[in-house]
Amino acid sequence: MKENKYIRFLVFIVVNFLALGIGVLLMENGPQKDWYLSLNKAPWTPPGWVFGAAWTTIMLLFSFYMTRLSFEYSFLDKKITTLFIGQWVLNVSWNYFFFNQELTVVGLISITLLWLLIGYFTFEHLKRLKLFTLLILPYLIWMTIATSLNAYIVFYN
Repeated sequence: MKENKYIRFLVFIVVNFLALGIGVLLMENGPQKDWYLSLNKAPWTPPGWVFGAAWTTIMLLFSFYMTRLSFEYSFLDKKITTLFIGQWVLNVSWNYFFFNQELTVVGLISITLLWLLIGYFTFEHLKRLKLFTLLILPYLIWMTIATSLNAYIVFYN
């Protein structure tokens, strides 16, 4: 029996927001730590509130994207599931590496891999998903910005 689209969406929204919640726990108030506050940050670093708004929007749209993608393949297609889990792990682990452990280079490696993976999702499924690809573009754009912010910190501190 084919799963209901609302159930699939619920699965993705829960898993995606779980990643955000775990990420927040792992960063341990990192953006308020003296270490982070004293870093030389990129001039294009947005105010703190933008991060929460951006991630909420991104995960909501990404949940719609993954729901649609799951109907193009089987719900638990091995390749798609593996890539989704990889995205999830990289997303969560960046918070731990960058803020918790203050490992900016490891964070840059992690976020670069995440950016590449989101780019792969975007362009690999473009022909199949057509306009639904617009749902993942904010994620790719945000990862481009976030990667540049991390890189700036690595190179200028």
